[in-house]
Amino acid sequence: MLLARYLDKLVRRGVLTVIEADGTTSRFGTPDPVFRDVTIRFTDTGAPAAIARAPRVGAGESYMDGRMVVDDGDVRDLVRLIQANGRWEDGRTIDNEGLVRGLVDRAAAAIGRLNWERRARANVRHHYDLSDRLYELFLDPERQYSCAYFRSPDETLEQAQANKMALIARKLALEPGMRVLDIGCGWGGLARYLARTHGVTVLGVTLSEEQIRYARERTAAEGLSDRVSFELIDYRRVTGRFDRIVSVGMFEHVGPPNYRQFFSTCSRLLGDEGAMLLHTIGRLGAPGQTDAWTRKYIFPGGYSPALSEIVAASEGTKLIATDVETLRLHYAMTLSHWYDRVVAARAEIEALYDARFFRMWQFYLAGAQVSFEHGGMCNYQVQYAKGRRTLPITRDYLLADRAPAP
Repeated sequence: MLLARYLDKLVRRGVLTVIEADGTTSRFGTPDPVFRDVTIRFTDTGAPAAIARAPRVGAGESYMDGRMVVDDGDVRDLVRLIQANGRWEDGRTIDNEGLVRGLVDRAAAAIGRLNWERRARANVRHHYDLSDRLYELFLDPERQYSCAYFRSPDETLEQAQANKMALIARKLALEPGMRVLDIGCGWGGLARYLARTHGVTVLGVTLSEEQIRYARERTAAEGLSDRVSFELIDYRRVTGRFDRIVSVGMFEHVGPPNYRQFFSTCSRLLGDEGAMLLHTIGRLGAPGQTDAWTRKYIFPGGYSPALSEIVAASEGTKLIATDVETLRLHYAMTLSHWYDRVVAARAEIEALYDARFFRMWQFYLAGAQVSFEHGGMCNYQVQYAKGRRTLPITRDYLLADRAPAP
């Protein structure tokens, strides 16, 4: 009954059919050609109440555990139907928290975002030290695990990721011989690209042992080890001076209590004519919190900032925000490619882990894609410079033809 009342209030567009464990069937919403009709079936009597009490956690865990099965459509269709009825632009929400539960969840989220060094290392390894084969199955060959840049919706993932690296290089205004620091370098794809195409030397830092092992092996195989190196080190421990700093998909793991330290560290490491590019998942509007299911299963300690949090944290560090770009739909398109590839590789992923892990990963990618389509998520690229004359005074240098295919 709790779930029925919640769905009756929420679902207006599209039809959701719910089959309870005893066979009772209910339908919610009205037909809409934009959305596929979805049917879900519960395999036990406790799942509906769990979802009604905490929709995100309850739905995620019920799907992972096989207590909720999607019979018509798939889990992405389900998440899209629900989220589209609670669009960020419309000011609606799919949450159903009571006051006490909401306060407890916010407190837990705040504690989880502290991310001191030991916890930061553990949080990174939770997600990024998974099987190499898992990431190989759905990422592009350079393993760019971040938002691509689509110049048209029909571009391949590989082309869009090449576009992204080319755009970042332009925003860094690189010159041969420059020294670049890549904070949160992942598997090293961007570092290798910058060295290969712009004649710079790059130091990449990460807290993931699996990533750094792969990055070093791949870089050596490409003959770039004289220009690209990697260290397993917290960014706060980096020393030296750099002409440019880039950080892609790492700021989400820093945590608001550490934002000022992050920018102070970058300012310390940049030369007087230095510049940097920060690429991060962000949230539209005001600051918020990471949902409990994502904190528990996917990104412990993770938080995507509002633009106001980024700008406020960089104030007082003598870094000038020289350019801000909001990527609104690019990550939705990126995630769509990742989701399709994961679904196609279901058998192999279940062999690597198990069926529950596959459903967890599928739910994660589905929810992420839809949050960029209808929820409050976006990507920000914020460019900074140490001096007001460091970068060109117009944006013409950012305009270029599509990047060559990798």
